[in-house]
Amino acid sequence: MESQEQLNSGSRAAVQEAVLEPAFQAPAAPAKQKVVREVIAVKQPGRLWLIVLLLGLLFDFLFWEQPVGVNFALFLALSLSGGFSFLLGERHKPARASLWLLLPFAFFVVVTFLRHEPVTIFLAYAFTLFSIGLLATSYLGGRWPLYRLSNYFSKFFLLIEDLIFRPFGFFRQTQGTAAESGNRQRLPIAGLLRGLLIALPIVLCFGSLLASADVVFNQKINDFFDSEKISEYIQRSILVILFAYLLAGAFLHAAARSRDEKITPDDKSLIKPFLGFTEAAVVLGCVSFLFLTFVVVQFQYFFGGETNIGVTGFTYSQYARRGFNELVIVAFFSLMLILGLSTITRREDETRKKAYSWLSVGVVGLVMVILVSAYQRISLAIAWHGFSRLRLYPRIFLIWLAILLVAVVVLEIYRRERYFAFTVVLACIGFAVSLTLVNIDAAIIRHNVPRILRGKNLNVAHLASLSVDAVPALVDEYFLLPVSKREAVGAVLACYRYRESRPHIVEDDWRSFNLSDWQAHQALARIRPHLAGYVIRHDDWPERVRTPSGKLYDCWYTGPAE
Repeated sequence: MESQEQLNSGSRAAVQEAVLEPAFQAPAAPAKQKVVREVIAVKQPGRLWLIVLLLGLLFDFLFWEQPVGVNFALFLALSLSGGFSFLLGERHKPARASLWLLLPFAFFVVVTFLRHEPVTIFLAYAFTLFSIGLLATSYLGGRWPLYRLSNYFSKFFLLIEDLIFRPFGFFRQTQGTAAESGNRQRLPIAGLLRGLLIALPIVLCFGSLLASADVVFNQKINDFFDSEKISEYIQRSILVILFAYLLAGAFLHAAARSRDEKITPDDKSLIKPFLGFTEAAVVLGCVSFLFLTFVVVQFQYFFGGETNIGVTGFTYSQYARRGFNELVIVAFFSLMLILGLSTITRREDETRKKAYSWLSVGVVGLVMVILVSAYQRISLAIAWHGFSRLRLYPRIFLIWLAILLVAVVVLEIYRRERYFAFTVVLACIGFAVSLTLVNIDAAIIRHNVPRILRGKNLNVAHLASLSVDAVPALVDEYFLLPVSKREAVGAVLACYRYRESRPHIVEDDWRSFNLSDWQAHQALARIRPHLAGYVIRHDDWPERVRTPSGKLYDCWYTGPAE
């Protein structure tokens, strides 16, 4: 009893230090047994279970038989609020640096119901979960900008481990602690189960009598115990419990393992340098010479343009497509080469450190020219064929890869290599933000449709295969075109109108609201009177649209990737 009183009156620092041990760790010694008890010494454990259970029920309400829309953002926002409520109630205040993660979380969670373009929406989901997971792993410590790549992997592995094991261990330990202390407030699981077994036959007996007494009540009972509905109730209950369990693991992880003590110090490296400076200099020198040779050959294309391309036997389109992937791979592996050599190369004095840095600068400078060559090829393809997703993605990616290369060289010069992982995270977030702000499918419409006025053909099937993000821009461009040039754009809009008019399997409501869907619906309502002469032929695949002049266009693009 005396030891229990000491535990209850112990200092806050001792309790916070103890929670760093996993709750599910087996108590191999008395000292560890005490640590486990301190881990689960939450002031109000019932409050934790109540919060996660309510969030589990909220998940069921928002997502059962509903497409993903605003419900995803609403659920994560309320889950985050529930986590803060639990942690602050237990006097676990977040580190100031951790709160910066709320900015990318807020941005990307909103994007999840603003767009439909597949890569943009995938990155929005990914970075929403990444930012909230990173917040859980560094809630108390706030040292996530100092993480190395190995720290990211280890921290997220520990998070997944706690999602699976910690709630169960926490529940067992709280019950055990309550039993040892004689606390009658603990949850009587065994008593509840025995009571349910006793009550079941009694309730069935009275229920059958009441059902016989009232026809309406009998019908309600039959509907409730319908086999399909019972199966649905079981599935929904399992999902509620599962998500409540996982959320409890995330909240407990933030309270127990987010202090960031175990990250690699600034003066240490996971791999001890073993390669001599001379060997590394030779490698960088040879690579630089190869890149310089390639750059010299490329200059005639930069300044000669289409004339030189024709002399070498390549058409405009062939040159644009040729070797782009290889150039991007060269740039990526050059980055890996610089980082790898920086990790394993011995640089005993300041002279060698400066020499290695300048060699890295030379390689990066040449790689930047190679990236310009790759960008030039994409620009040639765009000039010839127009915009497409597979031309816009790499065009934006090349810009952020170049920024990352420059940042790596700056970190190397100023001896701040440990911030490389942080820089990579920022570059990836920047790429995802750029895709959102550009609005890929709308940008394709705004670039490709006006090309009709310059005599270019419009790929109707390609434009009709884009997401509904493209519809508002498509309607705007339709009204900007002369009447004589509108037919192909009208065919694209007729395809979108047909797809929207088809009956949905699930009736959408506010939980699945998506702003892009709503804007597309409004735009199609505005253009509907102008599409009266377009007829959809849906008797074969792909569906085809017949224009007022009798031309046929496919509603889906089935050719090579654009």
